[in-house]
Amino acid sequence: MNPGHDDESLPDDLPTEEDVGQPRPLTNGDLARIFHEIGDILEVKGELVFKTVAYHRAADAIGRAPYDVVGAYRSGQTPRIPGVGAAIGDKIAELATTGRMAFLDRLRSEVPASLVELLRIPGLGPRTVRQIHEGLGIQTLDGLREAAEAGTLRQLRGLSARTEALILEGIARLEANPRRLLIHQAEAVVESLIAALEGTSGLQRIIPAGSLRRRRETIGDLDLLAETDDPDALVERFTTLGIVDGVIHRGGHKAAVRLLRGPQVDLMLMPPGEAGTYLIHFTGSKEHNVVLRARARDRGWSLSEKGFLRIGEDGEPLTGEAAELRTFATEPEAYAFLGLPFIEPELREDRGEIAAALEDRLPVLVTRALLRGDMHTHSEWSDGIHSIEVMANACRRLGYAYQVLTDHSQSLAIARGLSPARVEEQRGIIVELNARFAAEEAAGTAPPGTPPEGFRLLHGCELEIRADGELDFEDDLLASFDVVVASLHVSRRQPRAELTRRTLNAIRSPHVDLIAHPAGRMIQSRDDLDLDWEAVYEAAAATGTALEMNGSPHRLDLAVERARRAVEVGCRLTIDSDAHKTAELDYVRWGVDQARRAWVEPATVLNTLPRGDLLAWVAGKPSRIRG
Repeated sequence: MNPGHDDESLPDDLPTEEDVGQPRPLTNGDLARIFHEIGDILEVKGELVFKTVAYHRAADAIGRAPYDVVGAYRSGQTPRIPGVGAAIGDKIAELATTGRMAFLDRLRSEVPASLVELLRIPGLGPRTVRQIHEGLGIQTLDGLREAAEAGTLRQLRGLSARTEALILEGIARLEANPRRLLIHQAEAVVESLIAALEGTSGLQRIIPAGSLRRRRETIGDLDLLAETDDPDALVERFTTLGIVDGVIHRGGHKAAVRLLRGPQVDLMLMPPGEAGTYLIHFTGSKEHNVVLRARARDRGWSLSEKGFLRIGEDGEPLTGEAAELRTFATEPEAYAFLGLPFIEPELREDRGEIAAALEDRLPVLVTRALLRGDMHTHSEWSDGIHSIEVMANACRRLGYAYQVLTDHSQSLAIARGLSPARVEEQRGIIVELNARFAAEEAAGTAPPGTPPEGFRLLHGCELEIRADGELDFEDDLLASFDVVVASLHVSRRQPRAELTRRTLNAIRSPHVDLIAHPAGRMIQSRDDLDLDWEAVYEAAAATGTALEMNGSPHRLDLAVERARRAVEVGCRLTIDSDAHKTAELDYVRWGVDQARRAWVEPATVLNTLPRGDLLAWVAGKPSRIRG
């Protein structure tokens, strides 16, 4: 139970009675807090994931609702809220009519609120939290830290000294570094905010700005830039959204809020027709903008978000009749005023882009439309969700000419890796599917999106690089695959020399065509492999073994800095989804974003090649090894 509540169905920070002595109506924000809390408690209790997700989705939908949800229920006009079914709707009705919810009261009596906070520790899941609480009575962060430091946690089955060290590391990381949003999470928040603000009087458009527009892999605060001729209406709507936890600032040109369970969001306003310099200023980076402002001053102008203001010899803006302000509707016009070509947002990090622009050597960046196939995908045969056929048809509809099916190899038991016998069984299914695809293409009945050259499913595997450095399949079997993708999942804490030796063994194999997620990282939750990266780049370049830019937003591996260095050394890259279900095939777009940030051009990306050229490249590896 949460102490200090007169009415325990309300959040901690809300008064329960008005001056007149009656419970005040719950706002959309109040409801959102309550349903997020239910989702948290169910997670600690170990309920099925779909149940916890349902409550969190309901909370988000309620917070974004453009009307008073409780008022609608009280008036008998039961609203349709996306993601809210009958069961959750009944709970909203109970809250709206009684101010209480028996289900929430029961949950709060069963699970201390402090246990929910433990889920914020990176790498600590609900099952372990529940086990520690039930086994040792621990329910606070301080109590968990003390137990880990004292070596008490290892008394519990399945927990070890290593577990204690990881928990202490997670606590330190939590306290030292506020958790940032992954790029897909940030985009989802921004899209929901834009949808909630659509239709506001005077609003013409809203554009994500800041590090999200530059496609950084993690995002702290979010920035929105709105073009409107009614700023007061937009600020009022923005600051009163149900998902707003608190208003930080509210003014005529800017507003800032803190979202429920989310980041700070800054909303900047710009007059219609003057977006050029606003977009440049609020996209950043700060370092890029410093260089632009210096260039403007050299040309007699002061640059700010509001435009270019003419300055005198003393460097101060001119006034009176001599004053001059230049504004532009678009970014290309604003860059052209500085004598520069348009610089893509992904490049604006002050890493040589201004000099490259002046010397006409900005890269022609890769785009998703140029990808001809996906070279790293899974099916239900190993740790995927969907069948081979379902995954293949999804790729056909995306317009791919090929998909490489790369289910795990035998030693990765946790991922249900395939034995050689299962590999052969899978090969037969792929042959049958490809025959059917060819017949459909010939008959003109292929799914919409299938490219003119047709689609073929290529048989590959995600080959485990074992702890001893050996590859998981024999050479004869590896030679039978269309494409072999190798990766390292086990014994990650070996010394650098050993980890590098294992990776180089795979790169130098005549049968390995691609190293998947080479650093093995999980952003904000698992460190990179400690490799001799220069040795990896040199070997990959010499053998023509591609290095992957994995598009999973949890990985984005290779990271931008490594990808750019790999290209400098002469490596080929791929951009892949690592999809385990059809929805994850879209992950390639995050990989493309990071490739663009790394200045990657299409010719560097192996899977921009037509199918025949790709297979010819793969077939040529033995000769490259011998050379």
